[in-house]
Amino acid sequence: MFTKRMIPLAFAAAAFGITAISPASAQVYPSRPITMIVPAAAGGPTDTIGRILAQRMQVTLGQNVIIENIGGASGTLGTARVVRAAPDGYTIGLGGWNHYVVNGAAYALQYDLLNDFAPVSLIASGPQLILSKKDVPANNLQELIAWLKARPDSVTFGTGGVAAPGHISGLSFQNVTGTKFVFVPHRGAGPAMQNLVAGQIDITFDQPTGALPQVKAGLIKAYAVTAKARIASAPDIPTVDEAGLPGFYASIWHGLWVPKATPRDIIVKLNAAIVDALADAGVRQRLADLGQDIPPREQQNPDALGTFHKAEIEKWWPIIKAANVKAE
Repeated sequence: MFTKRMIPLAFAAAAFGITAISPASAQVYPSRPITMIVPAAAGGPTDTIGRILAQRMQVTLGQNVIIENIGGASGTLGTARVVRAAPDGYTIGLGGWNHYVVNGAAYALQYDLLNDFAPVSLIASGPQLILSKKDVPANNLQELIAWLKARPDSVTFGTGGVAAPGHISGLSFQNVTGTKFVFVPHRGAGPAMQNLVAGQIDITFDQPTGALPQVKAGLIKAYAVTAKARIASAPDIPTVDEAGLPGFYASIWHGLWVPKATPRDIIVKLNAAIVDALADAGVRQRLADLGQDIPPREQQNPDALGTFHKAEIEKWWPIIKAANVKAE
């Protein structure tokens, strides 16, 4: 799993040979704070990645990058906010595979995920962890699967919303293992994690970004990482191959977009800020500690994200629609 604004004066300007200057280009960009829309609640993996990125982007841009969390409806409310924003570079949208791919297949969106956004850069990708509340008696993945099979349709599985990454992975997990549980949607992965810690839900899948602090504190259990290799920051958690569920891989990626019609020079400046951030040793370490992989430098550009984004939609939409994953 790893963009019409009518300006009548422009016609008059053209008739007199006058070059039209948009407000965005009339002054040096950026000249005021930038809002980064995070289409998820605070405390979840997307929010955490956004805050790490925004903090370092401020250094390059010379302006504050302010996080605005707009959760709900699996992030569709947040991405819609980006679509409606002025294409002036002062509203940018961070999001993941679920927000910019899955939602297009699961929701009747009032915007187009490919044509209503301009890509800026791919940011990072990471696996998920198979998790449970600490009171679940299973001590390894095979024991967890056996525990689930003994309780069909009674175990609660928390998700960040309909068609959120955990939801899609949970559906796949049921098919592969022959288990059945009840999905409980939340307004983001952060609230789902809070309920797992509180014992209000039984299991979930979440990215290491939001889960590892709780695992390390002994507040929840982690059974496996959905990748071929263990996470450097949590080497004791086995891979799904090692835990007895070979090939059950799931990786969630994040990227940055702006509204369509955003001037190219602004996109270039935003991209440069991301490239600087992803090259920063502190940022790289923080992302690595959260199980995130940073793409190679040649993939950190608008065209690469645009191509990758299109390919992901072509890959996943048929799968999601075949599974009949639909928002209520």
